[in-house]
Parts: sequence; C-alpha cells; structure tokens
Amino acid sequence: MSNTEQSTAPVLTKAQLIDLLQEEVVLNKREIQELVDAFFGLITKHLVAADEVKLLGFGNFQVRDKPPRPGRNPRTGKPAPIRARRVVTFHASSKLKALVQTRAAS
Repeated sequence: MSNTEQSTAPVLTKAQLIDLLQEEVVLNKREIQELVDAFFGLITKHLVAADEVKLLGFGNFQVRDKPPRPGRNPRTGKPAPIRARRVVTFHASSKLKALVQTRAAS
C-alpha cells in the first residue's frame, strides 16, 4: 500500500483503548489513562535504552541498528545515500499469530 492510499481497516486509538479498558476493569477513566500512559512510557523508555521488550503471549519489541545503504531519489532516479539509523521492530508471538489466523479464517 502506498503512502497516499487510505487503509479501510479499523483502527484502535489510545482513547478507544482507554474506553474499552474502563468496561473491563474497576478503575475510573483517569486511573486507566495514567496506567496506559505509564505502560507505554515504560516500553518507550526501555526501547530508547535499546532494551528488548518481551510481552509473553503477545510479542517482542526490539531496537535494531540499520547500516547505511545506497538508495535512489524516487522523483529523479538519482542515487541518494540512506543514512544509518535505529528502528523498532515488533515480532508477534506464535500465540498471537495463531489467534489472528483463526480470526482471519472464520
């Protein structure tokens, strides 16, 4: 899918996640907001420190260093070097993959 195409798949936003959690647990919305912010803050903190984050039954987040490589300017076709950078990757657990596959098959 190109950057200009719009995805028609449903999207779960942070605000929607908080609303759904409020239906599941006995906490008020403010407490859930603080919990969600703390959760994502901790994951971010560890990824910035280049730590791997493993969430059993869900997946792993890792930071990878990508080396510089030759590239091309898509408009002109001229060579354009791509600088070295760090990227975050996510690898879904086999349990999550199986659940998604089961849902896709039904």
